[in-house]
Amino acid sequence: MSIDESVSTSDGPAPHGFTIAKRRRWPWIVAVVAVIVAVAGYVVVQPTAGTASPNETAGATVEVVYLDSNPAEKAIIEYIAREIAPDYDVKVGAVGLGDSTQINQAVSDGTYAGTIFQHRHWLQQVLDANPGFKEEAATGPFFHWVFGIWSDKYRTPQDLPDGATVSLLADPANNAQGIWYLAQAGLITLRPDADITALTQKDIIANPKNLKFTLLDFGAQPRALPDLDAIVGYAESFLAAGVSEDKLIFAPKSPDQFASVLTVGSDYVDTENIQNLIKAFKDPRVQTFIANDPEVKKLALPGDPA
Repeated sequence: MSIDESVSTSDGPAPHGFTIAKRRRWPWIVAVVAVIVAVAGYVVVQPTAGTASPNETAGATVEVVYLDSNPAEKAIIEYIAREIAPDYDVKVGAVGLGDSTQINQAVSDGTYAGTIFQHRHWLQQVLDANPGFKEEAATGPFFHWVFGIWSDKYRTPQDLPDGATVSLLADPANNAQGIWYLAQAGLITLRPDADITALTQKDIIANPKNLKFTLLDFGAQPRALPDLDAIVGYAESFLAAGVSEDKLIFAPKSPDQFASVLTVGSDYVDTENIQNLIKAFKDPRVQTFIANDPEVKKLALPGDPA
């Protein structure tokens, strides 16, 4: 907050030589405002300082974060909260956020109990970039995102012409996943000993169609579909942008290395609430729900979280 002396006209220069006295009021006003701001800051900050996380508070609702662009993730958490969590003596809430780093930080510091928006290799990228974060996978493959090759021009991968331009996701982990999908489609050949979690274009030993690659982020891929021959990416990005499901021309289930996992804050993994939460997420009924719900299965496929 600041005080602009130039806009105060009602207290203009006083007659009879009292101008100096009136101007000396400003330091007092500034001092009072400073005290008010300081007190307000204290009130805002102090309640959170030293308070226990819901993760370690008996009877508290522990909240699990989903990426707010993915309605399937939201539906899964809400199903667990409604149908599964009561059987494990834990109260669960669903929270949607859009900033992945914010999500990981909030899970690490105990603001939220966990998240299902990432696979292990995305998590590792985040931890490498933020050494202070304390977060870990608490399940095996929880579900597989629907991921594959999309095209506005061709019906099968084999229809792609010589020299076709193909988009991969720009981040290293999902770039590697995209390269794996191109190999599964028979469009490229990879080194036999290549690590699929760390694939790069250097691991391609044969590219018979002379594919050309361009890197785009999640939001840019659907917009670029009419201009490219094919794009390798997540169904959630394309369906949210109104792209028809029939534009997905190749979509085998992703390998377990690229499946969602429930991640939780490492400092809270042994608390009763988090242990009960993990048990709820591993309940077999969750996988049945993922497999059968008509909206969820557009974006997610069952995993093996045990």
